[in-house]
Amino acid sequence: MSSAVPRIILIRAVNVGGTAKLPMAQWRALAESLGATGVQTYIASGNMVCTPAGDPQAFDRALENSVQREPGFFREVISRSLHEVTSALAAHPFEELDPRFSYITFLAGEPTAEAVAKAQSFETGADQWRVIGQEMHILYAEGAGRAQMKDVAIGRALGVPGTARNLNTVRRLISLASE
Repeated sequence: MSSAVPRIILIRAVNVGGTAKLPMAQWRALAESLGATGVQTYIASGNMVCTPAGDPQAFDRALENSVQREPGFFREVISRSLHEVTSALAAHPFEELDPRFSYITFLAGEPTAEAVAKAQSFETGADQWRVIGQEMHILYAEGAGRAQMKDVAIGRALGVPGTARNLNTVRRLISLASE
């Protein structure tokens, strides 16, 4: 059964710091080879909008397998419907002083209450975060490049992989999926 609606597809940690290189032309070609239509990418960090063929979760796993085969590394693929991403943006609990300092981390699943409690034990300085459903919302007081919180440790404590995008990118992906 085809989803017949666009999805926002994100791949974790590509083209960062010289590792896990995935040219966006190759990322689009992999999706197209799996039957996706209307494939568009946005910036080089693995953001894609497309209409997948078949079940969206099966499509995500097939993309992960394709990336592992061709570029030769494993990275999680996490996708959401336009409605889910729009709802996540609307639920962002922090005042948006600068959209580059506000992020949504799209998680591969919903963390347990115990995992969230463990993650809340980490010091965050002036940075703030909150899990709402399958998303972790973040406000970096001085920007992600000057994070006061140990977001890697917090992510590990949550126990589910995720991939973060700033609110500018989230809005652009919503716009692309709405076209």
